[in-house]
Amino acid sequence: MRVVIADDSGLLRDGLTRLLAETGTEVVAAVGDAIGLIATVDEHRPDLAVIDIRMPPTYTHEGARAAVELRERHPELGILLLSQSLESRYVADLARAHPQRFGYLLKDRVIDVDVLVQAMHTILAGGTVLDPAVVSHLMGNTGLADELDRLSARERGVLELIAQGRSNAAIAADLVIDLRTVESHIARIMTKLELHPTADEHRRVLAVLAWLRR
Repeated sequence: MRVVIADDSGLLRDGLTRLLAETGTEVVAAVGDAIGLIATVDEHRPDLAVIDIRMPPTYTHEGARAAVELRERHPELGILLLSQSLESRYVADLARAHPQRFGYLLKDRVIDVDVLVQAMHTILAGGTVLDPAVVSHLMGNTGLADELDRLSARERGVLELIAQGRSNAAIAADLVIDLRTVESHIARIMTKLELHPTADEHRRVLAVLAWLRR
């Protein structure tokens, strides 16, 4: 896996570079601003970019805006956004338009290198990874009522684990239920959210992003 890191903190860039190197991940470049990020991705064509949402010069949404541009320029690029706190601007646009190979984690989560690496592999495999805190925040949004109130408490729990990038087997292990029961829960979730079978079978991603539906 070839990775580019973009964060204005040199300490975080160096720390992530060392941690990822220990897992066999090649960090081809680490930059401190959004302009450098775009140029670096164009040059190195990495598999994945790890991007801080807030970067110079305004420290608002430069990283997220750069991620939107990179997605348009390099559709196959995996994108993992990092943030110190919950953000929604641009993140929602990215997730709605291009949910595959996309992730969003709070920075506290990347302290655990195993969580970070698992998220990166899930993204490269075409999946979507959302931080559990982000999922809880979204599920607590009153605007979700029409979509998610249809689900039982157990089904909401299963949906939250899907959003974290868990496989059916992992969900079964976490909830201490058998695989067939997990599959039944997921089938009911898809039905209640009116996510019917499609040719590309991205319904798991669409379920996670039900809160984005108009």
